[in-house]
Amino acid sequence: MGIEIKRVGIIGAGQMGSGIAQVCAAAGLDVYINDRDPARLANGIDSIEKGYARLVSKGAMEETDSRSARERITSIDTFAGLAPCDLVIEAATENEATKRDIFTSLCPVLGPDTMVATNTSSISITRLAAATDRPERFIGIHFMNPVPVMQLVELIRGIATEDQTYESAKGFIGKLGKTATMSEDFPAFIVNRILLPMINEAIYTLYEGVGSVESIDTAMKLGANHPMGPLQLADFIGLDTCLSVMQVLYEGLADSKYRPCPLLVKYVEAGWLGRKTKRGFYDYRGVNPVPTR
Repeated sequence: MGIEIKRVGIIGAGQMGSGIAQVCAAAGLDVYINDRDPARLANGIDSIEKGYARLVSKGAMEETDSRSARERITSIDTFAGLAPCDLVIEAATENEATKRDIFTSLCPVLGPDTMVATNTSSISITRLAAATDRPERFIGIHFMNPVPVMQLVELIRGIATEDQTYESAKGFIGKLGKTATMSEDFPAFIVNRILLPMINEAIYTLYEGVGSVESIDTAMKLGANHPMGPLQLADFIGLDTCLSVMQVLYEGLADSKYRPCPLLVKYVEAGWLGRKTKRGFYDYRGVNPVPTR
């Protein structure tokens, strides 16, 4: 049997962290959200409030419930504010060194029974757990983007993760009204192991001149019934995140089929990371997105 999670800490107030906070508070949980960048923390809270406002305007949430959920979210400046939590979820940038540094600083301020999770989309849970003082209470909880919309959450056990930790995480996901799927601790897990190589192949298709941005996205939307073209999706995910996942796959599985496309590398080096920087495979600075190639 797992423990009931009532108080959730979130480290990182970007798109993923703020989305996790939004759904946790809406589910009746107390949320403590932290980010080392005060501006990003303020933007994350603003994003949560706008998310609730959209739900109210669509009739999917009552105004009173929206206010109650917002009141359950507390912004905190330091990791010490996460001490009361039953579960702390790290949702920082997809960089292993950054995540390990967070866990090294975080664990000493937590109670001995507090669970720690990472929202990584690709990095080894076993390796990240080794940076903590509680590998048996550490687990991967990979939410899909955008968190308030997507139904699936991947749960990934490290080699030391105890059954109680897994059951607690599974119960937590159920309380959010989402569906959990179990993945083994292999590079990129299930969703990104399948999805990112497809996106990388679409970028190769562009790089080799097989089709334009528009023709590739149209082909996959109308020919494979995908709701979003692969290049449009890459921009939505963030090209830096796409590159990070492909590098994890390439290095972790030692197979040339996972080699990141040079064009993806070039876009990231240029700082063209997709929607968040207003340029990627599309230019978002005008009224309508325009292909950049």
